[in-house]
Amino acid sequence: MNWKLLENSTQLDTLLVSSESNPVLLFKHSTRCGISRFVLKNFERSFDFSENEIETYFLDLIKFRAISNEIAERFNVHHQSPQVIVLKNREVVYHDSHNGISVKGIKKAIG
Repeated sequence: MNWKLLENSTQLDTLLVSSESNPVLLFKHSTRCGISRFVLKNFERSFDFSENEIETYFLDLIKFRAISNEIAERFNVHHQSPQVIVLKNREVVYHDSHNGISVKGIKKAIG
């Protein structure tokens, strides 16, 4: 996967603008959690979008917990780990966590 790292909260404004032309996916991952690592690896194996179909961002929750908190507040999505949030046209169109994270569900949500 070609993850872009989400490392400061100012990037969230950029993501919103980007979501107007292309869906944006945020993967929130705890580097200290075996379950999160397992879900991430399974997600990466099943991910079959091209780079032109969706932008992918990776958030290390241990290093950047404040950004995760801002995401929860800004997008009105309760914090989970691991968690995927997909934005399209500045709106959350998909979010799920743990084993509920699904490439099929993301595809359905972005049409």
